[in-house]
Amino acid sequence: MKNFKKLLIWQKGMDIVKEVYRLTAVLPTEEKYGLSSQMKRCAVSIPSNIAEGSCKKSPKHQAHFIEIAIGSTFELETQLLICIENALILKDDAKPLLTLIEEEQKMTYAYQQRLTND
Repeated sequence: MKNFKKLLIWQKGMDIVKEVYRLTAVLPTEEKYGLSSQMKRCAVSIPSNIAEGSCKKSPKHQAHFIEIAIGSTFELETQLLICIENALILKDDAKPLLTLIEEEQKMTYAYQQRLTND
């Protein structure tokens, strides 16, 4: 079992969660139970699945949870792009989060590849 808190992908996932909570605070009230809620769930899913996968005994089982985390990053990116396209969030305000998401996707995918190729 690994200490998931030492994993850079978990740490970056936690940064994503903080940024999502900051950005969704500016969404209109009518999105509280729509996009805002969904974005928060996706963001929380990223480090949560990384943490859960870290306690699995086999690399195959670990990779499964990493795959879920990767899926959550793409889902979150899509929702953020929806916010930008509908002028709910300014693109300049979303750039730091988009950068974090892209970095997380690359790092998490590389981690998954290491698990499945060992």
